[in-house]
This record gives sequence, C-alpha cells and structure tokens, in this order.
Amino acid sequence: MEVLKIATAGSVDDGKSTLIGRLLYDTKSLTDDKLEAIARSSKQKGYDYLDFSLATDGLVAEREQGITIDVAHIYFSTKTRSYIIADTPGHVEYTRNMVTGASTSQAAIILIDARHGVIEQTYRHFFINHLLRVKDIIVAVNKMDLVNFSEERYLEIKADFEQLAAKSDYKDQNITYMPVSALKGDNIVTKSENMPWYRGDTLLHHLENLDTKDVYNKGQMRFPVQYVIRPKTDEFHDFRGYAGKIYGGELSVGDQVVILPSQTTTTIKDIYFYDQKYKSAARRSSVTITLEDDVNVSRGDMIVKVNELPEIAKKFTAITTWMCAKPLQVGALYTLQHGVHKVTAKVTAIHHKINPDFSGKEENVSALKMNDIASVSFQVNKPLYFDAFKAHRTNGAFILIDPQSNNTSGVGFIQ
Repeated sequence: MEVLKIATAGSVDDGKSTLIGRLLYDTKSLTDDKLEAIARSSKQKGYDYLDFSLATDGLVAEREQGITIDVAHIYFSTKTRSYIIADTPGHVEYTRNMVTGASTSQAAIILIDARHGVIEQTYRHFFINHLLRVKDIIVAVNKMDLVNFSEERYLEIKADFEQLAAKSDYKDQNITYMPVSALKGDNIVTKSENMPWYRGDTLLHHLENLDTKDVYNKGQMRFPVQYVIRPKTDEFHDFRGYAGKIYGGELSVGDQVVILPSQTTTTIKDIYFYDQKYKSAARRSSVTITLEDDVNVSRGDMIVKVNELPEIAKKFTAITTWMCAKPLQVGALYTLQHGVHKVTAKVTAIHHKINPDFSGKEENVSALKMNDIASVSFQVNKPLYFDAFKAHRTNGAFILIDPQSNNTSGVGFIQ
C-alpha cells in the first residue's frame, strides 16, 4: 500500500492536534479504549464535546498545557493508502522540531485560525516548508464555526496567504486552500453543509487523490550503497550485489554508471527486488543491483549515471538549522553524515543568519544558537558527492553530529 508522509504546522490553539484527532475519528482509526479515554477526559474537563487533541498529545506537559511540544508520529490507513502524520509544535522555540517533522514529509498541512488570520508564525511555518521543498501544501483555514462560516473571511485569509506564497522561489509547489472546522468535522472527511459556497475537496479526499509519485521531487538518479551482499554459499558463491534505495530518477539494466568516489565506469547487469529480477526500477525503489565488471564498491559509495555526475568537492556552503544547546562556532569540528557517507567537517564561516519569516538576513553573526537558521560554509576531510538541495532533496541534505556526545546537532541543505 502507498504511504504518504504529512507534516502539520500551526500556531498555539490553531487546532492541529484536534484536526488530526478528527481525521482519526472519522476514518474509524481510533481504538475503543482510546475513544473511551478521550470521552472520559473530555467529561472530566467539563466539555460537551470530544476533545480530539487528546488523541495525539501524548506527553503529560502537552495535555496539561494544551499545546504540542514533541514531534508525534501518527499512523492511520484508508482503503487506498497509509498515512504517517508528523504533528509538529508551532512555537518559535521549537523550530528544530518543525524542521525534523517536515524533513521527511511529502505534503504539509498549515493551519490558520479563522479568527486571527495569517500571523507571524504562519510566515515561519510556510518558510520552513519552502526551505525543505515540501511539494504539496494544504492551507486549512480552521475554526470556521467561530466566524459563522463566513466566505468573506475565508477569502480574506486566502488572499493574505497568497501574498506570502508569492515570496517563495519554489514555483513547483502546489498550494491548496480549504475552509474547515476540525472540532465540528466540516470539510475534514465529509463535505460541510454549513459552507455550501466552498466547492473544493475535503481534506481527506485531497490527501487520497494526491499523486504519491508527483509529491517526490524529481532529480538525477542517485544510488547510495547501503550494504554489500556477499552470501558465499554454494548456490551464490560468486554473487556480489549492492543494496540501496534509488533516489531522483530511474535505473535500468544496461545503464552505464560511475562509482563514486573511485569514478570507475561499469554497466548495470541485474536489478533484484527480493528474489525477482527486473529490467528497470523506479525512483524510491529499494533494490539490489549487480554490475558487469568486478569493481571495488563499498558501503557509502554512490552509483550514478555516466552523464549525471554530481558535484564532488571538499568545500561547500549550506543553509543550516541548528538544533543543539551548545552554539555552533567557526572552527568547530563535527561528524557530517551525508546519506550513509560519514566525514569530518570543519565550520569555516558563518555568512549570515536567516530570519524564518521572509523578513531578511542578519549579518555579522559569530555563532548560532538553538533554532537559528543560517548560511554556513564547511570543509570536509574527504570529498562529498552532492547536489544542491533545490535540485535534489535527498542528495542535497546532511546532518551534523557532535563527535563527543554523538547527538545530532544540526541539519544542512546544500546551496
């Protein structure tokens, strides 16, 4: 079954957790004991309705404060596909959590409170989805029941967001607008009788009909080798296969390829998926390949087509989101993981900090604090084979690991 990964974003009390809970409830994805717990807790709080936010806010602090702090991953399925929703916090101090949730998503839902409209946090949420090249954005104008389901108010908010979207340089991004009430269920799974003026799809219908191939960004074929398979059994004594996932493009038997970093040229001999052979494999396929020539290939190497070489360099600049309490400073050393490839990286320059609300840059920055986003230059001890993030979402991203604590300290998007 196809899987669609979705990130949510919204300010405090915009209703993200309620919307997800409503989706789970209306698709009958909540277990009986969970429903009983929600009903019991809602009654204890004196509510005359089910508080669906309790379906997702799992931390005690989240339930007590009525806010989302951690990134929660919620799983549910319909008859046609499976979904993974990253319920991310909306506060500015949790920017790193938003980046984490959106980094692996193909679609995003940005919630806007119909009473408040587009606010400063909306700018941040859209900026992060723009930065991470999330292809399909659903702008859900929530709490329409609190503005009497006003079409005029909805159109005002839509016009304001369109002005914000005009600031983006990601022209392939698809933006869909819809008025909803997560609490009442309007336009979540079923069409709203309160808003007959809205002729678009419900939220679930839109998600069900997204082209899951289209939401993945296309690019040149990249095959990072994750594992070298050598069974050394009597039946497969001489078998040597390379397992990994295909990113960006397709791979076919007979394609001429280059092994990086050795830059050895060879040809694709076979493509296996489990015990079946195929003539070609689509992007996002996890396969094992064999090569015509007996060449040296190791974990961390990358296989690309001969006419589609990436950048190969020891120096580069990247938009970096800092996630660590310990500041990033020029001269600091980190372990940089690019796919399955690990190198040592030195910070050589911090060029400027980027305000995550499209308000511009901050020059003369000496260090990055937690949740800062900045343009940073690095030098690595071994060549990386990379693409610009805007051209290749997978091969243009990396993480920085603190070599002492082994914690993930930051994430970078190569320019």
